[in-house]
Order: sequence, then structure tokens, then C-alpha cells
Amino acid sequence: MTDLLFYGHPDSGHACKVTLALALAGLSHRTVRIDMWAPRETRPAEFLAANPIGEVPVLVIDGDPYVQSGAILLELASRFGVLGGSAGLKRGRELIIWEANRIGMCLPQLKEARRVNGEGYPAGALDWLRLRYAADAVRFGQYLSEAPFFHGAAPGIADCAIWGYTQWLPEAGVEATPAMAGWISRMRALPVMRAPEDFFPSV
Repeated sequence: MTDLLFYGHPDSGHACKVTLALALAGLSHRTVRIDMWAPRETRPAEFLAANPIGEVPVLVIDGDPYVQSGAILLELASRFGVLGGSAGLKRGRELIIWEANRIGMCLPQLKEARRVNGEGYPAGALDWLRLRYAADAVRFGQYLSEAPFFHGAAPGIADCAIWGYTQWLPEAGVEATPAMAGWISRMRALPVMRAPEDFFPSV
């Protein structure tokens, strides 16, 4: 039986991508919450051994650590044949890379800027990020098209990737398009869906 150990934190959209994928795939695993706001040197030694950079998420599969949320999602789909499986890998790769370069870049920054009241962001940066989001929101609808999920009738690794930060549109200070709002509603209705804090309970 495969042993899965997952390190994450509810404030990390990247960790949320992976924990949702594990839940949707029904893969039994242990979750360890890592305080991403604490100094890295205070984080558990076993976690730092798995990822010396000290960032979440980290998924350890039979003692072998995997880092970077997109890479982890692709590993889950290909290794276990879940969330689109091998047939959906082409679609998954395309959208995971789009998410990382586009909507997954602007939304975390907009969310963080509101948390710190814009401190540290140069003049014009937030306007530029909002313009990027507006363009990404249009492309979101084009990629989704008429399907309920990005992989068709059921969610796949691309849906998990895009969910990571799209779940926090209000916190980022931006509005959902109708296509986004419908998809977000369907994602929230998934039986395995939980709030981030519930995916990563405090010990």
C-alpha cells in the first residue's frame, strides 16, 4: 500500500490545490500542518529534510518527496490514474501551466496586497495585476466553454490547480465573471469540498 504524507497550510493556495486533489481522488494520506508564517528554521526537521527550501506543499510518496503543486498534481494523475488520468494529462498540463503563469500569478499577489494594505507594492503594480486578472477571467471562460468542469463532466487536476486561488476572489478584491461564478458554485458543491482550515486542522 502506498504511503502518502502531505505537508501544507490553509493559507497556501498551492497546498489547497493538492489537498483537494487528494480528497477528490480518494487517496488515503496523512496531513501535517506547517506554519508557513513562522521562521523557516523553526519548521520540523523532517519537513525541511523533505524540502530544504521550506515551502509548502510537499507530498511524500513512499518516502520520496515531491514539491511544486503543479508537479504534484501531474504525478498524482499519472501514477494513480485519477482526476483525468493519463487521458487527461495533455489538458491538465496545458491548464496547470496557464494557471501558474496567469491567474495563479495575479490573484495571490492581489490577495497579499490587501493583507498588507499595499505595503511594499510599487506604484501601478496593483492596477497592472488587476488588468492581468481581467484578461485571465476572459480566458477562463474560453477554456471552460460549456462544460461544467475544465476536464468535462467531472473535475480533474486542472480544476484543482485553478481552484487554489480562485476560491479567494473576494479576498483578492476582484469580481467573478458569470462563468467563474458557476464553476465556483459547482466546485463548492463537491461532496469532498471543505474550507481550507478544515483540510489543515490545527493539532
